[in-house]
Amino acid sequence: MIVNYTPHPVRIYNSDRPDGIDDLQPGLRLVIEPEDVPARLQVEPLEAYDRDGIPVEVVRYGHAYGLPDESTGVALIVSLPVGLALASTRTDLLVPYSEVRNSAGTVIGCRALAQPA
Repeated sequence: MIVNYTPHPVRIYNSDRPDGIDDLQPGLRLVIEPEDVPARLQVEPLEAYDRDGIPVEVVRYGHAYGLPDESTGVALIVSLPVGLALASTRTDLLVPYSEVRNSAGTVIGCRALAQPA
């Protein structure tokens, strides 16, 4: 079983689905709806400064929260930052891979899932 802990539905498309199509249906294999509470990374502000008139915040990304413990036979779809942060400690995390984009370049789905290593 695969469970979605991103804040959005994850649409899985056939590998030959081209980019640039606004219709969500062509090549759509599966939609995995999100859980009620997505997984997130804790953010710790460290300092703030100005660079060329633009405010810059120095932050540390820490503990991931909103994920259940690992369970046999269950994989969790998470955002790439969460997947990368936990890649060394968990083997049950998957991230969207080979994104599908509409005509405006917005990601609308993916062709596969990846396991961060």
